[in-house]
Amino acid sequence: MDNLRLWHRFLSIIKPNTSSANFRTFFSQTFLKSIDNNKITLAAPSAFIKETLNQRHLPLIEDTFEKLLDKKVYIEFIVKEAAIEDKSQTEEDFFKPIQSPTSILNPKYTLSNYVVGPSNNVAYAAAQAIVQNPGTSYNPLFIYGGTGVGKTHLMLGIGNAILDKKAHAKIIYSSSERFMNDYVGAIQTHKMGDLRIKYRSPDVLLVDDIQFFSGREGTQEEFFHTFNELVGKNSQIVLTSDRPPHEIAKLEDRLKSRFAGGLMIDIQAPDFDTRVAILRSKCLEHEVILTEETLKLLAASFETNIRELEGQLVGILQLLQAQNLPLTNENISKHLQTRITSRQNIKIEPKKVLEVVCQYFNLNHKDLIGAKRQKELVLPRHLAMFILSEQLNLTVEKIGLLLGKRDHTTVMHGRDKIKKLVSHDREIQRILIEVKQKLQALSA
Repeated sequence: MDNLRLWHRFLSIIKPNTSSANFRTFFSQTFLKSIDNNKITLAAPSAFIKETLNQRHLPLIEDTFEKLLDKKVYIEFIVKEAAIEDKSQTEEDFFKPIQSPTSILNPKYTLSNYVVGPSNNVAYAAAQAIVQNPGTSYNPLFIYGGTGVGKTHLMLGIGNAILDKKAHAKIIYSSSERFMNDYVGAIQTHKMGDLRIKYRSPDVLLVDDIQFFSGREGTQEEFFHTFNELVGKNSQIVLTSDRPPHEIAKLEDRLKSRFAGGLMIDIQAPDFDTRVAILRSKCLEHEVILTEETLKLLAASFETNIRELEGQLVGILQLLQAQNLPLTNENISKHLQTRITSRQNIKIEPKKVLEVVCQYFNLNHKDLIGAKRQKELVLPRHLAMFILSEQLNLTVEKIGLLLGKRDHTTVMHGRDKIKKLVSHDREIQRILIEVKQKLQALSA
């Protein structure tokens, strides 16, 4: 077994035995450098990842290799900047990546399979322009919108399209969390030079969920200088966020100014026709054929983001296949109606709403229902009032009793304030969606 095949088998065993975050951060960027008798050398892309693998994951790594090779092994870690080194290999690796000197981009996300509609056509046009002239058309491109509307797909589509035109382009794709972890690791190991070589050298830098830089002063300082250097040499920067720069709390004004200095585009949730087109595209991916009538029924039944829409489609298909039922319009409609009915009949206990709100905002129950009026308690209380009223149909008097015997007029004020904010405030929309998702998970 050659090293590449061995490494792929190792990854296939490791993945279900560690968290997705650990797998993505520490294992997917590392590779098998060499095997010399019982010594296995693994190359990590940074000193931070090397130390983490050695300190936290060594027993799992050793045990996995020993089972694969049927012998005792010794693991050595080294730091190697470009984790996927051998471009002559043609074997498809575990993630099916498109490889460049400094990036692993999932080829699933391309501009050709990105479904375009009124909610995202401007963003798509900007992406096409960037592919034609990286670093000059729109720099940076700042894409913002709610959860699951296709921001990451579009960003990775840009990266993959640039690689199609220039196979050896240096592209870095990073989540904001990974950038922060790399920064902290570089400080701890005195390897800031390595960090700067990595992030200030690419032709294209793609950073997801930039809103999580909020309040991270050191990270923001490092990214500010990285940003300036990349723009100065016409390297393309693409950023995504769940809100525009000026709405990101505790983000330095100089970063807000630079993020807004390129092109900012808002991607909204897909409209009905776009949802139908997305479902049609997903059916092609899953190699199933549904009638136009069924696609429209699905699109009308789930007015939600793209990720959840695909989840509902896959769930219904899997259910029918598990029951050996044909994918007829009648069967799909029947199971679709069952899902909608069961979702509508979900019974949520009022105490569960308060529990989830407390968990989401990291509060204790006494503070939520207590008399304190600190700013950080106001939004959670108002949000609880809104959900208890709108989703559970409780009276304002009942809600007042649940929230520390508050007056009904106080409840009405809090409920109506959220109702007004949710019509235009993207942050409130995001929080409400996430809290509702947690409630649905508890009730499933």
